[in-house]
Amino acid sequence: MTRPRIGFLGLGWIGRHRMQAIAESGHAEIVALADPSPEAVETAAELAPDAARGATMEDVLAARPDGVVIATPSALHVPQVLQALEAGAAVFCQKPLGRNAAEAAQAVEAARRADLLLAADLSYRHTAAFGALMAQVEEGALGDVFAADFTFHNAYGPDKPWFYDKAQSGGGCLIDLGVHLVDQALWLLGADDLTCTSASLFSGGGPVGPDGVEDYCVASLRAPSGTAIRIACSWTLPAGREAVIEAQLYGTKAGAEVRNEAGSFYNFSASRFEGTAARPLVSPPDDWGGRAAVDWARRLAEGEGFDPDTERLTVLARVIDGIYAAAH
Repeated sequence: MTRPRIGFLGLGWIGRHRMQAIAESGHAEIVALADPSPEAVETAAELAPDAARGATMEDVLAARPDGVVIATPSALHVPQVLQALEAGAAVFCQKPLGRNAAEAAQAVEAARRADLLLAADLSYRHTAAFGALMAQVEEGALGDVFAADFTFHNAYGPDKPWFYDKAQSGGGCLIDLGVHLVDQALWLLGADDLTCTSASLFSGGGPVGPDGVEDYCVASLRAPSGTAIRIACSWTLPAGREAVIEAQLYGTKAGAEVRNEAGSFYNFSASRFEGTAARPLVSPPDDWGGRAAVDWARRLAEGEGFDPDTERLTVLARVIDGIYAAAH
């Protein structure tokens, strides 16, 4: 197994964190760093001092990488993904892959045609706690899951202005945080699609303007199996802690839950419920933040090309589109 050559475009906190995780894994060689901010490049270069440095995707591709990690504003994702794929580089992209299903489908189709590995940073799948929840489902330990609740409230909200510009972000807290919740629902329930039956969006407690973005979303969805699903997500909600990140599954045999501990963005526990009894499944600590990126790098090192499961990124985007449509 040879180590692929990897370039990084977008070197804010998330980009650098994913870079460090891949570097420490040993699965890849870091050959190029690029960001419009020279300071961000210099900070990242402390982790990869021999990597070429620049500001654009062209600078990254000049190093002829085997793969590119993209952590830029959402409006740039698909054009940059297409640019990398056309140059023969696999891609690991921050979520959301596209601002809507049409954009996501364009990227997925390009990866399929090029037979190149494409993945998005749906990082919560890689926590031990959500892994334990999936194991309960796969083992049939919950029976038939008939209801599921998913929640992600971030007390702070994003710190970059582009998140609040609909043209750049594609939306507010739903496409930023709710993308994880919808992905969890699709993944845990093994669903091919989800139908939104009702949705409400708010901005500052009132209606969302035509060019505005939501800071609170609640939606009801239904899986083809009939499972009823509720998602709720927000920015800057007065929830009494820094974050509320939870998932509950209720089945005909038992229930199960993932919950963040003490308002943490990083520490998760998982429990199984039988009647009034709760049995712990997983407790923190769990160093999970970079696992999705490391998994992509490992698969790339093993020579993996296009994965048909990547098509589910289009399904994910289509469900989010459906929630926005139902709310309007």
